[in-house]
Amino acid sequence: MTSIQRTTAENKDFRKLVVLLDEFLAKLDGEDHAFYAQFDKLDKINNVVVCYHDDIAIGCGAFKEFDTDTVEIKRMFVHPDFRGKGTASAVLKELELWAGENNYSSCVLETGINNPKAIALYRRSGYEIIPNYGQYENVETSACLKKQL
Repeated sequence: MTSIQRTTAENKDFRKLVVLLDEFLAKLDGEDHAFYAQFDKLDKINNVVVCYHDDIAIGCGAFKEFDTDTVEIKRMFVHPDFRGKGTASAVLKELELWAGENNYSSCVLETGINNPKAIALYRRSGYEIIPNYGQYENVETSACLKKQL
């Protein structure tokens, strides 16, 4: 059975998944990994979702406030053994629901252009490509997306 739990960045299962995420991103990003990693610290993340299958943590995601109306989706990951089964979509929907419950009206996120499966997930979920924002503004390997809730 699959379940989703709302928690914080202190959750040990979330932290284990983030280790796997960082290993995955280090390979995917190559030389650019150090640049991206500096924006993925957990100290400012209070809203975390962990997806479990039979009590095994298989996926995660988080958000943090971007501005008074918007959250930034962060740390999305699904264990490779569980990909292609709707886990990422379920995690993303739960994050969006939670953000809406906290009176946010939109979500933004950044992913690498070298991660087309992630971009496809976000596009299928209603996100639109936007100009790169903030620290990603002039980064050619970044893709930024936004969704109105």
